[in-house]
Amino acid sequence: MPIYQVQSFLRECLDSILEQSFRDIEVIAVNDCSPDRCGEIVDEYAEADSRVRALHLPENVGLGLARNAGMEIARGDYLFFLDSDDTLTPGSLQLIADRLSDTTDPDVLIFDYARTFWWGGVTRNSLASVFQSKGPEVFTAKQRPDFLTLLMVVWNKVYRREFIEQRGFEFPPGYYEDTPWTFPVLMAAERIAALDHVVVHYRQRRQGNILRTVSRKHFDIFDQYERVFAFIDSDPSLAEWRPQLFTKMVDHFIAILAKSNRVPDELRAEFFALAHRHYRRYMPAGFVRPEGQAGVRYALIARNAYPVYQTLKVANQGRRKVRKTVRATRKKVVSKRLDRHYENALKQPVNQNLAVYSSYWGRGYVCNPAALHAKAKEIAPHVKGVVVAKAEEVHKLPPGTNYVIPGTEKYWEVMARAKYFFNNVNFEDRFVKRPGTVHVQTQHGTPLKRMGVDLLPFPVAAKGTNFRKLLERSDRWDYCISSNRFSADIWEQAFPCSFAALESGYPRNDVFYTSTAADVRRLRAEIGIPQGKIAVLYAPTHRDYTTSYVPQLDVAALADALGDDYVVLMRGHHFYEQKPELRKLQSSARVIDVTAHTASEELQLAADVLLADYSSMIFDYANLDRPIVIYANDWEAYKVSRGVYFDLLEEPPGHVARTQEELHDIFVGGAWKDEQSTSLRDTFRRKFCEYDDGKASERVIRQILLGEPAENLPVVPLDERTPAPSPAAAEAESVKEPAVGRSRAA
Repeated sequence: MPIYQVQSFLRECLDSILEQSFRDIEVIAVNDCSPDRCGEIVDEYAEADSRVRALHLPENVGLGLARNAGMEIARGDYLFFLDSDDTLTPGSLQLIADRLSDTTDPDVLIFDYARTFWWGGVTRNSLASVFQSKGPEVFTAKQRPDFLTLLMVVWNKVYRREFIEQRGFEFPPGYYEDTPWTFPVLMAAERIAALDHVVVHYRQRRQGNILRTVSRKHFDIFDQYERVFAFIDSDPSLAEWRPQLFTKMVDHFIAILAKSNRVPDELRAEFFALAHRHYRRYMPAGFVRPEGQAGVRYALIARNAYPVYQTLKVANQGRRKVRKTVRATRKKVVSKRLDRHYENALKQPVNQNLAVYSSYWGRGYVCNPAALHAKAKEIAPHVKGVVVAKAEEVHKLPPGTNYVIPGTEKYWEVMARAKYFFNNVNFEDRFVKRPGTVHVQTQHGTPLKRMGVDLLPFPVAAKGTNFRKLLERSDRWDYCISSNRFSADIWEQAFPCSFAALESGYPRNDVFYTSTAADVRRLRAEIGIPQGKIAVLYAPTHRDYTTSYVPQLDVAALADALGDDYVVLMRGHHFYEQKPELRKLQSSARVIDVTAHTASEELQLAADVLLADYSSMIFDYANLDRPIVIYANDWEAYKVSRGVYFDLLEEPPGHVARTQEELHDIFVGGAWKDEQSTSLRDTFRRKFCEYDDGKASERVIRQILLGEPAENLPVVPLDERTPAPSPAAAEAESVKEPAVGRSRAA
């Protein structure tokens, strides 16, 4: 397995191998100097399973040479080259072993594959009928040449290692390395067998596929075919393959030219000229071009008529574009005046010192974007920050904050001109990402519940989401912030786009390490928490399986059970801010409705204990190292309707109650703050509070706005961090302060 930048797919790939019923295997995991956490994952698996051998290359060499490095230390009877973002189907290795035995150890065994897509679709190889064609069970390529029409890949076959070593086959460097391996190996094999079964699930990545990267490296295709024809020319008996391979080659050139994400525009004429040279050089005698449009393309390459070839392509694209424009015009519902204003603004140069900060579709000064805006004002004041805020949110902004109201002319002017964008959700579909601009997706929590395309199997939660549109919006991201490795992997998986992970910690959580005892006391006073009371912050999350607010907990009954020493801070999800059911709770002296409070971080600082269900707040609050209690009365329903990434009941941050009675017992009996609670929280913090150290905002702003390397501000180890004092500690400190003051006065 050659491995490079596949950290979000690698575990699935390795598990699909190691969980096979056939176990007589060795897995050589070749870390091709991957810059992400692939090396750590490989070592983890090698330590846990003796069948895995980790090979770390000192520099990046590419797929072909990485495979060669693995072959050098291979000990198995057969070689199987699997790409590390693909997977094996269950039971497939046993089927391969059985087929090898039935056909008496052939040189090569060919099997089938299916393409898997981000939306969950699975499509078997379109040429699968080859496996049902008539012919001997053990054959040569000449006896069943139809097998050479299959996709030119290395991973749909296993190879007898002794045969490969005797013939001296190895992979060349560069792109399209499968081509000069596949054809020579099949033409040289004296005994080939086939298995009519889908063995490999070939992942169709939306982004990140090396062959979909615009680069001059696509010119490697010419060297690769030169190697194939050199092999044919080395043996006169192989001359009969020339027509078929020539057609393969020209079709391959045409396929590359047809893609806009392969050869750079300024190099396409040069690529075409080299295609012409190879056409003339390798064209077999008596060759007859195919009919139709394919034949026209062959003729244009033969004549080196690139301008005509390009005109043909543009004409076809033009027809498609007209049809697309007509459809878009029919659907257009936005104001033409705003359209014209926005289009005119897009013609103006990008303002290199303008940044936009937006949270929850304009809900004002909250979450990660607000923390980043504040830090940018402090350490990058040359970059003007503009906050997106709805009209009703403007009065909540800090004094002097520059803002724009969504949908206004000023808003679209700023959106057209800004260089930097920070958002914890996504901007509108009609928003255009201009070249050179930088988009940072800050996210708004560590995901317990399924996100992005991982919601596809959960229609109740997806509720008609247009996933293609969602990913088109997410394609704008240049960076995606995470507070731990767990969520960094999930963002890559749930949003298969081309952004870079920004493992900085969540900026909004900085206050958990920078706030003082005075801050905690002030916040408690502002919220109205009586001095000496234990404040329980209850923060339930949204339920996708209900159409309206359905209370999961009798908050008034809880407050009564807790007694006069406690007060419950009721924080409803922002979807339910105006619900009358929540406003009724204000009638109780033991319950304070804080649903409309702008900053959840302030509520967390003021609370002695967090009572939550499946809200992402549990990951944030854990930074404070204060008790957490989980109320999971509907865990099964939530898990089935929404989908989750791990079992919270197996890895909780504190005690778990499944009924209201159990919840009362946990609080009344004092278990909420016992040693077991502390131990569970410590394990939880080490996994999910990995990067939150009070410096996340500075880390992001220095890297994005100031261009400084991320390593300039390393993450403080968890055991060396000091979170804000608890309310009890803050009140104790306030008792000492007057005494100190009197001593000084005396």
